Amino acid sequence: MKLIRDDFMLHSAAAEHLYHDYAESLPIIDYHCHLSPAEIAADKRFRSITELMLGGDHYKWRFMRSAGVTEDYITGDRSDEEKFKAWARVLPYAVGNPLYHWTHLELKRYFDIDMPLSEKTADRIWKIANDQLADPAFSARSLIRRSGVEVVVTTDDPTDDLKTHEFIASSGFETRVLPAFRPDKALSVAAPDFPAYVKKTGAGDYDGLVRYLLSRIDYFHDRGSRLSDHGLSAVEYARGDAAAVFEKRMNGGEPTPQEIAVFRTELFLALARKYAEKNWVMQLHLGATRNNSTRMFRRIGPDAGCDGVGDLSMAEPLSRLLDALDADGLLPKTILYALNPKDYYMLGAMIGNFQEGPVFGKLQLGSGWWFCDQRDGMEGQLRALGNLGCLGSFVGMLTDSRSFVSYPRHEYFRRIFCNLLGKWVEDGEYPRDEEMLETIVRGVSHDNAARYFGF
Repeated sequence: MKLIRDDFMLHSAAAEHLYHDYAESLPIIDYHCHLSPAEIAADKRFRSITELMLGGDHYKWRFMRSAGVTEDYITGDRSDEEKFKAWARVLPYAVGNPLYHWTHLELKRYFDIDMPLSEKTADRIWKIANDQLADPAFSARSLIRRSGVEVVVTTDDPTDDLKTHEFIASSGFETRVLPAFRPDKALSVAAPDFPAYVKKTGAGDYDGLVRYLLSRIDYFHDRGSRLSDHGLSAVEYARGDAAAVFEKRMNGGEPTPQEIAVFRTELFLALARKYAEKNWVMQLHLGATRNNSTRMFRRIGPDAGCDGVGDLSMAEPLSRLLDALDADGLLPKTILYALNPKDYYMLGAMIGNFQEGPVFGKLQLGSGWWFCDQRDGMEGQLRALGNLGCLGSFVGMLTDSRSFVSYPRHEYFRRIFCNLLGKWVEDGEYPRDEEMLETIVRGVSHDNAARYFGF
């Protein structure tokens, strides 16, 4: 019983044509992920399929808990084989969940395994897969190479020395591995570890912190970075004296919500102006609620699969934040990601307020992200962008993953996109203009990202 067929998720002749003739063979630009640069530098080998496919993948951990698997089989001390078989036992219940498709794409593309994973097939698949892991084709770099990846962009704190990236760049590895600037800790003035983080930067006051961060943008830029990334659970806009808030916090005081908003707004604007100066892309990942389970946070820490979708109103403060930059001609190229699909139309309309030529899609509605990177979420994002903006300028998919076998998610997206576009063609809503169709499919799958990020 073969799941991953040539026509998988392609439901018309037009869709099959667009995918197989234009999208399928294109290389991948993975402009946002959480792969470890150290593991790429070391060309990590994997002891088992469990470490490769389940290690660190909190999407899968979350599902296993939902299916009644106890924590010892997820992040606990059970053996790799026991953990894999626990995953195999519950995976058939994942009907409607993209994890079912992703798992079988991973098995097919990397291990050439066609049979569905279940309790019945677990022993056989465990052996077939693990027998292959001894092959050098399953090292971290080889997996990236086999996946056809041109560029990997990791997620890095401003204090990172980027020596690992420098080593990779000098090692002869064909794929470019570039850092992205993620200053969330510097903006988290109310966090318990904020004073310790400031001490790490060497800053003695607010102006010193700003100078440090701006100098690190230059440092990142000299090492190939062209993107920043911000995770914002809420969007704030409040002007005021950020230096006073900084001093209050560093002297042991607890800033008020208004003071927190002032600090975050002023520091964010200072960083964004620098991004514009360097012609960087600014990514805003909006709306996550993090570490919802105190029990699991105490047991495992962050990134345990206990984050969720926020439900806050963001339109007004986001508009004011973007306008404060745009009014001075200092709004960088910007991607806005919605974690709550209710925000697709708000963000899709928002980006139209600040577009500016000659950049092709200067502001982007980001791809279906995290809880939205499934068929409904992806199609919802594509339809919102198509209805409200310029779908043909979209920069396409990313993995947002810690796994070296997550690249079939690009295939998954391309199939969904070609199926949707193919439907419009079959329904007579878009002409069979082969030159234009090829341009659009190639653009959304690869070319727009290469142009937009300057890779």
